[in-house]
Amino acid sequence: MSTYVYGITHASHPSLTSLLEDVDGVGDPPRPVRVLRQGELAAVVSDAPEELRPKRRDLLAHQRVLDAAGEDGVVLPIRFASVSPDDETVTSVLAERADHLLERLRALDGKTEYNLKANHNEEAVLQLVVADNDEIRSLARANQQAGGGSQEDRIRLGEMIAAARQAREAADADMLQRELGPAAEAVSAAPSSTGWLANLSFLIDRASAARFLDAVDRVRRQHPHLELPVNGPLPPYSFVDDASPHTEDTAQALEGAADHRNG
Repeated sequence: MSTYVYGITHASHPSLTSLLEDVDGVGDPPRPVRVLRQGELAAVVSDAPEELRPKRRDLLAHQRVLDAAGEDGVVLPIRFASVSPDDETVTSVLAERADHLLERLRALDGKTEYNLKANHNEEAVLQLVVADNDEIRSLARANQQAGGGSQEDRIRLGEMIAAARQAREAADADMLQRELGPAAEAVSAAPSSTGWLANLSFLIDRASAARFLDAVDRVRRQHPHLELPVNGPLPPYSFVDDASPHTEDTAQALEGAADHRNG
């Protein structure tokens, strides 16, 4: 039976087993959650369902297990659908990576993650780029006075506006990190993706969460053309592994052990 891994914590985590007693794991029916211990570390696991897809039910189950495990101690969250071939593989990875995992547990103790996905209010940012660019304003006025302008002038105006908006996106993404970064212990920027001008994760000391949220509210007031939804507090997914080149992702190590053992 394959083993589904939710997170990693200290073997001495207080009340870990009792915290998980009433929490259902992934799968239909839900798999019971259990704890595997290896030295100073423990993994929160369950049996893995035969078929696992990112359905809302299982995504929420994964989150609930991590929330329960993290209620009274630090937990390193493992990404959804991380499956190892068996319990022995999990404990062997805990043993092999013990120093690194214990360091990350120390670093993330008392920390949480907030994610911010920023976007532009379309109408507001259009007004801004026109107001801030004399050439765009001049061409727009000329086109209006000419009854819309020639096709060439309309195309040119559209290209100028698109370039100005792209530049504004880059400037706003930099501004967000500059303004909100000081309220965080660390910042992780996700690769740019369609639909977001910035996708930022912030590592926040739990005791300083109000300071960070106040900083977000301040940026909202100062830049009303930005839409800034915040999701959190979350397990610190984006900060489980540091950026050192010799460190591999923990979930990949758990999964990769299967390839090594079966090879």
